[in-house]
Formats: sequence, structure tokens, C-alpha cells
Amino acid sequence: MHKKNTLVSVGLWLVLFGIAALLYANLTILQYRQGIYTDLALVPQAPVALVFGGGMKENGEQSDYQFDRVRAGIELYKSGKVGKIMMTGDDGRRRADEVDAMKKQAMDIGIPDTDIIVDPAGLRTYESCYRAKHIYGLTDIIAVSQNFHLPRIIYFCSRQGIHVVGFSADRRDYESIYFIHVREILARLKGWWQQEVTKPEPQYLGEKIQVL
Repeated sequence: MHKKNTLVSVGLWLVLFGIAALLYANLTILQYRQGIYTDLALVPQAPVALVFGGGMKENGEQSDYQFDRVRAGIELYKSGKVGKIMMTGDDGRRRADEVDAMKKQAMDIGIPDTDIIVDPAGLRTYESCYRAKHIYGLTDIIAVSQNFHLPRIIYFCSRQGIHVVGFSADRRDYESIYFIHVREILARLKGWWQQEVTKPEPQYLGEKIQVL
């Protein structure tokens, strides 16, 4: 009976520790919400818009999340807020090819190929921010994604030494948004652990590339 009580106590403490860690990570990262802009006119200028991949549908079309992110990046470019757009995501090595679809969307609108940069190995948010600084040498960007995602992006990029603000790509009501928010709560804990504790290098690095 004593051993059983001890195991229950240990389990309870582990649960409480997990809850505390989850709250701490989320509160820490959510502080970066103040760097998010929703009004295009108020967004400060930067050399590059870093547009994050958001998945592909089974029929080969872009997800609504991703389509709207590219759309927001195009808005930044056409308004003169940025001079180049970097598409960061999966090139098909893990799931579907996000970055080529993103680039095609921008080029179909008339963005010159020379002003579009493709990071084909931004397989996760942490890796995209890491590669932006350490592979592409970016130090000043506008990050583009939806509001739920941007605090974690700004946190990662800031901690990598990049001056970053976020531009919201929310353009509609999205399906499964409640599930996405729950997943993001857990992702913040994982992200905080990666950035502050394990500090892993991305799965794919490659040679450094000068883009500016």
C-alpha cells in the first residue's frame, strides 16, 4: 500500500509539473503577440517577408492556411513593404511539396522569379527560423502566418537573433481551427523546450546562401 501511494504521489507531481511547464511555455511565447500587425499600412518595412508553409490538400491544392499566407506575402511585396519573399516549407521530402505551390501562386500574380526565394527544408517552424538566420543570413524580416502561429514564429526568430515582426494572414474562417489552437498550445511547449534546452540543428542544413 505504501509503494502504491508513493507511485500515485510521483504521478501527481509529474502531472502538476507538466501543467506548470505547459503554462509557462505558453505565457512566455504569447508575450510575442505584441509584434503582430493586422493593418498592412502600419507594418514597418523589411528586406524580406518570410512566408510559412501550411500544408497541402489531398487533391494537390494548397490548404486555405497556406494560400492565405502567400496572399499576405504578396500584399506586403506589392505595397513596397518588402523587396523579396521567401517561401519556407516542405519541398516534398517529408510530405507534400509546399514551396513550389507557394512560389507558383506568387508568380501567377506577377511576382518576378528573381524576388522569390525558396527555402525547401523548412520542415518545422523552428527549422525555418533557424535556417533563415544561419543558412540565408537574414537579420530583419516580416514573418507571415495566421495569428495563432505568429507568436511562436516571432519567439523563435527573435531568439535566433533576427529582428522580426509578424503580419497576420487571417483572411477567412478556417476549418478545424479549434483543433489547430489545441495543437498550437502543445507546440509552444515543444518549441520552448527546443529553443531553450535542446537547441537542435535542423534535419537539413546545406551550404550557406547569400540572398541579400
